[in-house]
Amino acid sequence: MHPIFLPLSDAIVAHYRRGGLDSNGQPPERRVVQPGDGVPCRHTLERLPEGSAYLVVGHRPFEGLNPYTETGPLFLAADEVPGAAPSRSLPPFLTAPAYIVRGYSADERIVYGTGAVTPTDRIIERCADLLARDDIAFVHVRSASNNCYHVRVERGDG
Repeated sequence: MHPIFLPLSDAIVAHYRRGGLDSNGQPPERRVVQPGDGVPCRHTLERLPEGSAYLVVGHRPFEGLNPYTETGPLFLAADEVPGAAPSRSLPPFLTAPAYIVRGYSADERIVYGTGAVTPTDRIIERCADLLARDDIAFVHVRSASNNCYHVRVERGDG
């Protein structure tokens, strides 16, 4: 089993780029990447270059609503750029020393005991271990310092 890292969908990103309201009912905030910002785009799965425009939105990366479906800030390239393809490789924007890796059930609830601060070079292995479990439907990789959502991970073929 190989974990697959999934970027935010083209449809969701297009909605925000058109000024569509975020999960908090607010329009996206437009900003410009400043030196040293290191803005991680959840659509390209790359760090955005200095001087480029980006959007800040309150996003809930879940289908339904329940006490576990958190909403938080995320960043997206404001310009029309192609999104990343789903990949077995670790997304290039994951450059911090460690991230929270956490498993969720099919009904989008945290599976207690699965969340762990994981060194970046062990994320693929940790995701594979979690996704091998029957009670885990998908995994989130989140900031270890701020708990911000970065990327969803699902089971891949093979």
